[in-house]
Amino acid sequence: MIMPADRLTTLEIRAAEQEKTIEELSGQIAEQWKVIERMQRKLDALTDRFLALEEQAGDDVPVTKPPHW
Repeated sequence: MIMPADRLTTLEIRAAEQEKTIEELSGQIAEQWKVIERMQRKLDALTDRFLALEEQAGDDVPVTKPPHW
């Protein structure tokens, strides 16, 4: 039979391990959030660049039939 002191010690060990795990996961989430924000900024910049290039090239190329038609 498990003694009350042993049971309490076991629970304290589990709580400490869980607290450590939660802190590690929180740190990983914070790092991933930074990566997501950086990627979002890059995506926004590329979207703006693409739209600007699309506007510049939009009317310059005439739509004609190929020469072999």
